[in-house]
Amino acid sequence: MKTGEIQSFCDQVWETSIIPELTNYIRIPNKSPAFDPEWQKNGYMDKVVEQFVSWCKNQNIRGMELEVVRLPERTPLLYIEIAAQSSDNNHTVLLYGHLDKQPEMSGWREGLDPWSPVLESDRLYGRGGADDGYALFASLLAIKALQEQNIPHARCVIIIEACEESGSYDLPFYIDHLSDRTGIPDLIICLDSGCGNYDQLWSTTSLRGLIGGTLKVDVLNEGIHSGDASGIVPSSFRIIRQLLDRLEDSTTGKILDDAFYVDIPTKRIEQAQRAAEMMGDDVFKRFPMKTDMQAMNTDPVELILNRSWRPALSYIGIDGLPSIESAGNVLRPSTSIKLSMRLPPTCDADQASKKLVELLVNNPPYSSEVSFTPDWAASGWMAPEVAPWLEQAMDNASTNYFNLPAVSMGEGWSIPFMGMLGEKFPEAQFLITGVLGPGSNAHGPNEFLHIPTAKKLTCCVAEIIAEHCMQNRKPPC
Repeated sequence: MKTGEIQSFCDQVWETSIIPELTNYIRIPNKSPAFDPEWQKNGYMDKVVEQFVSWCKNQNIRGMELEVVRLPERTPLLYIEIAAQSSDNNHTVLLYGHLDKQPEMSGWREGLDPWSPVLESDRLYGRGGADDGYALFASLLAIKALQEQNIPHARCVIIIEACEESGSYDLPFYIDHLSDRTGIPDLIICLDSGCGNYDQLWSTTSLRGLIGGTLKVDVLNEGIHSGDASGIVPSSFRIIRQLLDRLEDSTTGKILDDAFYVDIPTKRIEQAQRAAEMMGDDVFKRFPMKTDMQAMNTDPVELILNRSWRPALSYIGIDGLPSIESAGNVLRPSTSIKLSMRLPPTCDADQASKKLVELLVNNPPYSSEVSFTPDWAASGWMAPEVAPWLEQAMDNASTNYFNLPAVSMGEGWSIPFMGMLGEKFPEAQFLITGVLGPGSNAHGPNEFLHIPTAKKLTCCVAEIIAEHCMQNRKPPC
């Protein structure tokens, strides 16, 4: 493989074609169905699908077949199949990404906006460029780069869904519907994950699960003058504090019940130690904390394990509290708070969700009216043991294009599709990677795509697909 030519070709296509396409893509507010219930009527999802299809058809990929698959009342799915460019038709590489987006989020700095792309130096700002609009372009370009050099590759299948940010609830139906066409992949590449820095290839070895829902405490049928009722009627907010104390140590943030923990595998601890050596204090300094704000721990290894292998609770919404401008001296009738708990990768989400309800609802203080309405329960995922050929291929590709070896680390978020694929294809190898590095801020304000990393990652994917072919062909490629 001529790495210089691969890199030059990928750089050129990124500059002349992909960056302009992503710029147009960012302008389209194609929010995931959970955030845009009228997505069908609004038509933004279809607009992105049309854009992606048009670009794909102009790439002149040998052996490519493309279809927009539409199941009734479900978000569309882009299915691309590329015939093997070798004598081996028995192996398949499955590449995955998504085209739906998170909502706007407030707090974008002056001059930036979620739907107004801005190119500053090597960063393309705007919603969805890094999470995960670039994935289709990078996947197809990696294959095209191989074909430009006549480098053999196995059969490739690319799946781009439109429901990931809503929990991928449509995807299982498509996987079942397409199972005869997809076949059994032996290498799965996902470009929807993160990187600890922009200096090397990062491989995700695990993803956390997620449970959550809305906790509500009712104490009155209507609000009462606080001078009249306080000291007699317990505050709904204080009762919520008591209930949350059953779940979390408010001083340390530690989740108290063992049901939410698992034993961390030794290898994952070793990977966290190596990742900490690469990142140092950037493990916490990469977040936009206030000047004197401190992290929850001073040990980068512990912070990485907190983020990837330990449960953590977030409070993501609240109802029942008026704005400060409208706040009167009233003992409010109720308080509701939305909880989101990240779970260790191998923790059973259904069992954890049941335990969460039990802790919060049983024996309510003062016999108050307490309810918990679960919203989701998604188990995490842990990658199978990496085959020696893939581990070496990742190191070689990272060294060739980043000048540093690859690093492996667990990530703190969830990608529901990975758990699904892990169960369906237990023998497959996984490369889960991405461009969500320091400051890229997916889901939040000022999201950006780090273009140099995306270019190099494209080259790495190309090299790993080529090496996959070399490993599986007899005689070799």
